[in-house]
Amino acid sequence: MLQRRSIYLLQHVRRPSRVACSSLTTLTTCRHITTTPRKLQDTAKTSPAPTDPFDFSDVSFPTSPKSSKASASANDSVAATLSALNDAPADLTEGESNWSRSFQGFGAESFAPEITEILMQDLDPNSVEIKPDGIIYLPEIKYRRILNKAFGPGGWGLAPRGETIVSPKTVSREYGLICHGRLVSVARGEQVYFDPEGIPTATEGCKSNALMRCCKDLGIASELWDPQFIREFKKKFCDEQFVEHVTTKRKRKLWKRKDVTWEYPYKLSQF
Repeated sequence: MLQRRSIYLLQHVRRPSRVACSSLTTLTTCRHITTTPRKLQDTAKTSPAPTDPFDFSDVSFPTSPKSSKASASANDSVAATLSALNDAPADLTEGESNWSRSFQGFGAESFAPEITEILMQDLDPNSVEIKPDGIIYLPEIKYRRILNKAFGPGGWGLAPRGETIVSPKTVSREYGLICHGRLVSVARGEQVYFDPEGIPTATEGCKSNALMRCCKDLGIASELWDPQFIREFKKKFCDEQFVEHVTTKRKRKLWKRKDVTWEYPYKLSQF
C-alpha cells in the first residue's frame, strides 16, 4: 500500500519548472518569473511617471485686476518720470571749467586763515535741532549762512555731476561743492518721495542733502558726527518723554529739546 502511494505521488505531483537560462556569456542571464497578473503588468507599462505634488511651475494663479492695473499705472508713471529727467550737465567748451568731470583745485591748498576760522568755529547748541527719533541735526539753511559768511554770496556754488536718478521711492544726484573756483567736495544727495507729483520737491531736498554732506569736508558742524558731543548735547539740552497721540490715544516715547513744548497732535502722557 505504501509503495503504491509513493508511485502515485511521483506521477501526479508537478515538479518545479526550471528557469530558462542562457550561457552565451560568462555572466548568466535569467528570465525572471513574476506572479503579477498580465492586466496589471500592461497598466504598469503604460502609466505615466509620478509627478511632484509640490511642483507649481505650470500653474497660473489669478491676480486681482485692480492691483495689476495699479502696479501697471505706477510703473508707467515712474518710467515717464525717468524719461522726463534728462538733466545731464551741459558739455562745456575747452576754455570753460566743466564741473561735471573736473577736479580743478581739489586739495591744492587750504583757504585763508579768516575763512578757516569761520568754517571751523564751534557749533552753537542753540542752532542744533533734534528729531523725535533722537537724531540731532543742523537745519540746511544754516549751512548756507556759514558758507555765505566765509566765502561771500556768489563765492561758492553746488554743481551737478550727473543726471538725477529716480527710483520708485527715492531721488538721488551727485553734486560738487565749488568754493572760490575750486572743487572742495563731492557727495551724493538723496530724498524720499511718496507720490510722483512730489518729485520736483524731492529733487530740491536731494540738493540740500548733498550740500550738508559736502560741508563735512570743510569741518562745518562736524560735532554732529561726534558720539561724545551727541551724548552730552542730548543729556543737557533734550528730553525723552512718553507722549500720547490726541486722536488715536497711542503712547510713544519721543525726543524734544527742553526749551520746546509738545505740539499737536501730541501731548505729554499722564499715567
